[in-house]
Amino acid sequence: MTGALLSPVPLWARCALLVAACWCLFLLGQLHGERKAGEAHLAYVGQQAAQVVKVAKAQVQVLVKTETKYRDRIQRIYVKGDEIERQVPVYVSAVDSRAYGVNVGFVRSYNAAWSNEPAGPAGDADRGPAGVPLTDIAQADAHNASSCFAWREQALGLREAYINLQAVTNGNRSKDVTP
Repeated sequence: MTGALLSPVPLWARCALLVAACWCLFLLGQLHGERKAGEAHLAYVGQQAAQVVKVAKAQVQVLVKTETKYRDRIQRIYVKGDEIERQVPVYVSAVDSRAYGVNVGFVRSYNAAWSNEPAGPAGDADRGPAGVPLTDIAQADAHNASSCFAWREQALGLREAYINLQAVTNGNRSKDVTP
């Protein structure tokens, strides 16, 4: 019965119908494959985005932890430095300043060291009194020392933050680096 239905259709039309059916199946398979590949790509992009978010959160945690740790350390340094500056008059009195004068050469040398520039050639004026009390010099030195300790802590904190940021960015656990 099937042969009777197809017999009025010429052979070339049957072959064309068969080729068209195969071509449709091929295109449907192609569309299905492209859809699967698109879904896989979207899944990959989503996974990458989730990884970026995870790393960013870990980096924020590292920075907050490091900033808090070193902020407290630096604050303690300045509190101690202020206390040392307040105690200078106990150790260096006005009588000491009059008895042990500071000459101009000392002041020039001190200022040259803190400006990182040579003081220049020495002269006779360098031997004269500078008129700077020892208490002022001691307080300035205490303040400068406190600043140096604070800068050291800042440098150590930046180094620790950098190392820990590298660790979380590269997928390692944060290494609590404490010098």
